[in-house]
Amino acid sequence: MKRQTIGYTDDEGRLHRTVVLRKMTGREEAILADRRNQRNGGRLITELLHSCVVRLGELPQNGTGPIAGLYSADRNYLLIKLRSITFGPELSAEYNCPSCGEAMRVTEDLDELPVRALTDGESPEEIKIELEDGYVDRDGQVHTALTLRLPTGQDEEAVAPQTRQNASLGKNALLARCLKSLGDIPRHRLEALGPKILADLTMSDRRLIDRALNQAAPGIDLVRELECPHCGHVFKSSLDLTHFLALE
Repeated sequence: MKRQTIGYTDDEGRLHRTVVLRKMTGREEAILADRRNQRNGGRLITELLHSCVVRLGELPQNGTGPIAGLYSADRNYLLIKLRSITFGPELSAEYNCPSCGEAMRVTEDLDELPVRALTDGESPEEIKIELEDGYVDRDGQVHTALTLRLPTGQDEEAVAPQTRQNASLGKNALLARCLKSLGDIPRHRLEALGPKILADLTMSDRRLIDRALNQAAPGIDLVRELECPHCGHVFKSSLDLTHFLALE
């Protein structure tokens, strides 16, 4: 049994935070091999988790809706745990030192990755960011107060086609879906502008958004701090998931 970092709130307002997972079987191998799922990473995760989740809180298992409705942080957490119970916690990873260029192989322990859960009073629906340059509307007014929510599996599935074509445009589409407010721009205007708002922000403001989301988002921390054995350079890198579903 695993406890999610955020949890799923059903239509009646009840929060479900416990999940029972089973190991992957040949059924899940077929899900991974399905070309329709390979074209949409968000849907692949939804189908894989739906197949392996024995119980999500007190909910009946009657469709993929609750799994797709989970926040991305919880989906990533469950995916890591699913891999760990199926193949074991050890993961072979390879990183290239940005200083000397040498490759280094590391055996990661997935069960030891740091995890942060939401504390009482924290909300995944209210991430407030004060932009430095802001968004300039058609009247020349600058809007700097930005509010986002954390993305869900439904968001991942919706923007997957754009992400496959262009990662930056996919990111804009994802953030646009999560945008709750920007200054005093009316909601209908936000929806009409959509990803264009994110595309028009300066790079420094986009970095502010990335930093705020990383700091606010609960879940497993996939950023690793490494020391190159060849030159001693210390650097950070995202967890290498190349062999994530390979049994070695």
